[in-house]
Amino acid sequence: MHEYIGKADVLIEALPYIKAFQGKKIVIKFGGSIMTDETLMDKVLMDIVFMKYVGWHPVVVHGGGPAITEAMKRRGTKAEFVNGLRVTDRETMDIVEDILAHKINSQIVNLLNKMDGDAVGLYGMNDGLIRVDKMMPEVDGEKVDIGYVGSIRYINAPLLNAFLDHGKIPVIAPIGIGDNDLTYNVNGDVVAGDIASSIGARKLVYLTDTAGILQNPNDEKSIISTLTRAEAERLIAEGVINGGMIPKVSSCLSALRFGVNKGHIVDGRIDHSLLLEIFTREGIGTEILKDGSENIR
Repeated sequence: MHEYIGKADVLIEALPYIKAFQGKKIVIKFGGSIMTDETLMDKVLMDIVFMKYVGWHPVVVHGGGPAITEAMKRRGTKAEFVNGLRVTDRETMDIVEDILAHKINSQIVNLLNKMDGDAVGLYGMNDGLIRVDKMMPEVDGEKVDIGYVGSIRYINAPLLNAFLDHGKIPVIAPIGIGDNDLTYNVNGDVVAGDIASSIGARKLVYLTDTAGILQNPNDEKSIISTLTRAEAERLIAEGVINGGMIPKVSSCLSALRFGVNKGHIVDGRIDHSLLLEIFTREGIGTEILKDGSENIR
């Protein structure tokens, strides 16, 4: 009997969050170990379907970097990176498009639909969903040509909102299209942040392979539960937030500046981490606030 009462308590705890976020949009970005562990993937997607059926409007953005690197290796091509960006010639872009848009995206959509999620797969080619300019990063003060890597100019928010209005879960591969109608590789974290801003999402969630933002990168117990925008900017400047966490947090901060209420960095390796973060008082990851005033997760 106590077990059943405990389950009821969990549902009651979730009730304020279900009520508060009815009809709100949420963007969820994942990659890393979630992409290679079928059990983890199933649980994340089950969480997303649950969120839809309790009133959220979820949008999914996925990565797939390790799968791209592995496919390149099989073709005898070595992956190169500049400032963390994959050097992408046309042959590499063909691999990126095949892996992200045709394999991984289709897999996620099929799994969601088996769970009655009513998902639709999208990338930049769909009605100009992600319009980009060619990116030329600076190295030692000089611009470097790294090929077909895009910087986002425009997100087709009306297209996404139309799908959401019809009860669909958009699943987006981070591939953009340029003025030359060629596809470009785009950072998935940036895509998620720009989409969240463009569609007026309430929350932006990054599921990662770490516990959250850590005060000490070697101690997963040093997780920082809550940050304001100013505090996050200070931790980047101090080097506490570094490496692969920088594009996630930077995209989060940009989204907060353009209307998103809260960002979350959550450990996707934990079963049902998405629900634990969104529907409980304490949460399990790091939340980044637009300002210091909002206290409902």
